[in-house]
Amino acid sequence: MKTVLALLFTVCCVQLATAQVVINELDCDTSSLDTLEFIELKSDEVNYVLDGLVVVLFNGSNSGGNSSYYTIDLTGYQTDLNGLLLIGSDNVSPSPQLVIPENVIQNGADAVAIYEASWFEFPEGTLATQESLMDALVYDTNDSDDDLMTLLGVSQQINEGENGNKDTESIQRFGEGVYVVTTPTPRQLNDGSGIELNGIAIDVASDMFNEGEDVLITLTSEIPVDGDVVIELSLSNMGFDENDFSGETQLTILNGTQSVSTTISLIDDVADEGDEIMKISLGSLLEPLVPLNDNLELRIVDNDFVVADYGTPLAPTFGIVESTQSAEYYESLNMLSGDDLRQAIQDIVANPNVVRAQSYSDVIDILKEADVNPENSNQVWLVYSEEGRPKLDFQTSSINTNKWNREHTYPRSRGGFESIEEDDIADGVDLYWTTKADSLRHANSDAHGLRAADAQENSARSNLHYGQYNGPDGTLGSFKGDVARGVFFLAVRYNDLDVVSGYPDVVGQLGDLTTLLDWHRNDPPDDFEMQRNNVIYNWQFNRNPFIDEPELVEYIWGDEIGSVWNPDLSVSESEKLNVIIFPNPTQNQLQIKGLVGEANLSCYSIDGRLILNQMVDTSQPITLILNSGSYIFKLEQDRRIFKKRIVIK
Repeated sequence: MKTVLALLFTVCCVQLATAQVVINELDCDTSSLDTLEFIELKSDEVNYVLDGLVVVLFNGSNSGGNSSYYTIDLTGYQTDLNGLLLIGSDNVSPSPQLVIPENVIQNGADAVAIYEASWFEFPEGTLATQESLMDALVYDTNDSDDDLMTLLGVSQQINEGENGNKDTESIQRFGEGVYVVTTPTPRQLNDGSGIELNGIAIDVASDMFNEGEDVLITLTSEIPVDGDVVIELSLSNMGFDENDFSGETQLTILNGTQSVSTTISLIDDVADEGDEIMKISLGSLLEPLVPLNDNLELRIVDNDFVVADYGTPLAPTFGIVESTQSAEYYESLNMLSGDDLRQAIQDIVANPNVVRAQSYSDVIDILKEADVNPENSNQVWLVYSEEGRPKLDFQTSSINTNKWNREHTYPRSRGGFESIEEDDIADGVDLYWTTKADSLRHANSDAHGLRAADAQENSARSNLHYGQYNGPDGTLGSFKGDVARGVFFLAVRYNDLDVVSGYPDVVGQLGDLTTLLDWHRNDPPDDFEMQRNNVIYNWQFNRNPFIDEPELVEYIWGDEIGSVWNPDLSVSESEKLNVIIFPNPTQNQLQIKGLVGEANLSCYSIDGRLILNQMVDTSQPITLILNSGSYIFKLEQDRRIFKKRIVIK
C-alpha cells in the first residue's frame, strides 16, 4: 500500500512540475504573399524544454475535413528568457527559433493545437481530437464557425479579420480565454513586459552577385551592446563553401557600439558549377541578443556557363544534334499501316522489358538537363514563355513569381493520372519502375510529356485544351510543335489516352487535334528537341518517335492514315543534307530550314516521273504549282542530297 501511495505521489508531482504551454499569438494571414505568418508559444517557465510536444495544424474546410495538414515536432527546442518560442519562415522578424516553410499556415476557418504526443501520432489527415491536448486556438479570417470548436473542446472561434485589417493584425492571448486582435508582436510578450531583446540585423547591398565581386556584410544591433560581442558568420550552403570565397567571418561588435562590417571576396574560378546560393547565418547568439533576420540567401552567378552549338527554339538549328538511337530502333515499323503501325510504335516506346519509369521528383533533374537553355547551361528554357530561367529558381512553395515548374503538356486532370507517395523521392537514374502500356499513372512522370515552364504561366494554362490555350500574348509560338509532339507521344505510349477534335470533357481525351496537327506541321523538330529526346532516352530508355520520324504523325492522325509506312520515301537518306522542309502537307508553299544558299530542287511523282527541276534560294519560301497528291522532293547541294515525301493538298 505504501508503494502504491508513493507511486501516486510521484505521478502527481511530475504533473504539477509540467509547465503550461499555450498558443500566445497567431498571425495566419499577411499581405506579403503569406510569407510573414507565424505561431508563437508561451510557457509559464522560461527556457522551458519542449521535448515530447507537437504543434498540429488542422484544416476546418469541407475539403479538409477537420483533419491535420501539418505537424511540427518541438523536440529539441526550448522557449527563451521570456518563455516564448516563435515558429515561422525565414521572412519573419525577429528570426524564428523554429523555421518552417513559407505559406504553411492556412487562413481559416482552421485551428492550431499543442499536444503531448509524438509527431508520428499525427500523420496528415488525422481528425482533430482532445486526447493529450494542451491548448488549442480555433481561428478564421471572416469565415463562418466550424466543427473544430466541438472537436477540440473550445468555446470560441477568433476572427483575425474582425477589425478589417487581417493582413496587418494578429490574434494575441491576454489570459485564459481572452484574445485580442491587434498589431503583431512576434517574440515579445503581448502586454509589453519581460526582458527587452536586442535584435541584430544582417545587411547587404543586393541579393545577387557575380563571381569575382565583393560582398559587404554589415551587422547592426538595435541598441548598443553591453560588452564585446563575437559573432561567427556561416556562409556555406550545399555546393557553396570555403573554396568559393575569402574574407573574415569572425566579427566583433565592440562594447558600447552597434555595428561591424566585413568584405567577402567571391572567387572567380574557371569551373562551371552553376549558380549557387551563399547563405549568411549568424550562428548561436546569447540572449538577449537575437537575430532580426537570419539565413539570408544571396545568389552567386557563375560566369562559366556553357553555350551550346545548337540554337534555342526561337533561333532553331537543324542537323547539329544527332539522334542517339540505334539504326534498328524503328525497323519494326516498316511497311505497316493503320492500327498495326500505331501498335508497333507502342510496342517500342512501352516495352516493359526495356522502358523505365522514373519518379515525378526525378523529372526535375531530367528537365534541368533535357530543357537546358542552349545559350546558358545554368538555365532551363521555358516552354510557352520562350525564355531562359536559372535552374535554381525551381518553385518549392506556393509562391510562383519568377519560378519555374514541371508542366504537363497533357494535363493530369484530362488524362486521369496523379502523383503517388513515391513520386516525392528523387532516387536517380538507376532506380526506376517497370512500366507498360497500361501503366497510366506513370504518365504523371513521363518526361516526354513534361516541360520546364514559368510557374505562373503554368497555372494560367491550367487544363485548357490546345486551341483554347495558344500561349502567352506576344510570344512567337516556337513551342507549338514541341508541345504537339509531346502530346502525340503520350497518346500512343499509354492506353486510355487519345487526341481528338474539339474540346471534349472526357477523361482520357485532349483537344484540339486539328490545332495540334497544324502546330506540328509548321514547327518541325529542331536540334533543341533532338537534344531533349536524347537526354530522356538516357533516363527512360524510350524515345519520342515523332521527333525522330516526324512524318509518323501523318500516318496516325493526319493525311496518311491507312498508308503504308515506308521510311525510304519519308525521311532523308544517310550521309545527306540535314535539313527540314515544312509544312507537310502543304498547299502552295514550302520552307527550308538548316540550309544556306542555293540548292537544286527536283520533284518526282510517286511512280518516278520528274515533274520539276530548278535552282531555289533556300532562304525564301518556295511557291509550288502542283496538283494535289504525293510527291518525292529532292534537294541537292555540294553533292549532298535530302529526299522527302511531300503531300500537296
